[in-house]
Amino acid sequence: MGTTAKEEMARFWDKNTKSNRPLSPHVSIYKWSLPMAMSIMHRGTGVALSMGVSLFGLAALLLPEQFPHYLALVKSLSLGPTLIYSAKFALAFPLSYHTWNGIRHLV
Repeated sequence: MGTTAKEEMARFWDKNTKSNRPLSPHVSIYKWSLPMAMSIMHRGTGVALSMGVSLFGLAALLLPEQFPHYLALVKSLSLGPTLIYSAKFALAFPLSYHTWNGIRHLV
């Protein structure tokens, strides 16, 4: 009769513990490069865009008022120009970066 999965796993971990080998390379051994950072940024902006579109769509379905009501509400807060431009940048940057990086990748 063969061994069980639990026994095989125990034997595997015992062997690796005795040999003192690392299981896998740690993130800290890699030298950061521009392609690595751009890839991580591309994935991050993709996730942010996906979540943003999903939340905006969900809000459009569930909120009782129409968009102009909420736009007027934001305008009534009298937010400073620094905060307004920061919010615009936070909305525009992921879209533009993700788009241009995707085009760069395709080319």
